[in-house]
Amino acid sequence: MNIESERIVILGAGSAIARATARLWAARGARLVLVGRDQDRLNAVAADLVALDCASADAGVELAKMVETLGGLDILLLAYGVLGDQTELERDPSAAATLIQTNFTSAAAWCLAAAAIFEKQRAGALLVIGSVAGDRGRRSNFIYGATKGGLARVVEGIAHRLAPFGARAVLIKPGFVDTPMTASITKKGLLWATPEQVAEAIEAAAERGGPVVYAPKFWLPIMLIIRHMPTFVFNKLNL
Repeated sequence: MNIESERIVILGAGSAIARATARLWAARGARLVLVGRDQDRLNAVAADLVALDCASADAGVELAKMVETLGGLDILLLAYGVLGDQTELERDPSAAATLIQTNFTSAAAWCLAAAAIFEKQRAGALLVIGSVAGDRGRRSNFIYGATKGGLARVVEGIAHRLAPFGARAVLIKPGFVDTPMTASITKKGLLWATPEQVAEAIEAAAERGGPVVYAPKFWLPIMLIIRHMPTFVFNKLNL
């Protein structure tokens, strides 16, 4: 794709990964609409600014406005989500419902809205940041993981739907990333990536690959092992 003429919408543009990706695209001349709840973060990043709570907005209506602003849509990056505290989520059903609304229900709505546009124009790329946490339920974050696992099925299904039309959908699955969202987690070891490393994977996914891309790539064999690990072994692990 000729990135210099690309029209890109980034949902959750205030996140560390989204900011890093926006910088890559902006440096190559793309036109950007950055969408997020925090105006100060948006002001630090970019071009066209849209302050919006993606979790509660009408995806179809709002995306249509953005497309009109840009004069079309070539790439949509969905980069928002919340991690939540597993213990609190287990104790408070309303908190769990809010997380599910944000990470899955609203995200799926935006994906479907973008898919309709890309199918009609027979071109475009839907890029969605998922997580390796969605590959198998673990006691430490299974509610968050369930939202990412469900979103993965949506994106994979959209990729299958769009394939005959020449458009694409790609789920990017990071592992541990050093961002404000993971600030409460002790960061150590070679498994941790930077937002810039994930951004490079997203930039590449906009042009090729999919429907699932692990970022960094070493998470593919790791999660292959975890997904196929026998239950009696898996249950002994503190994951």
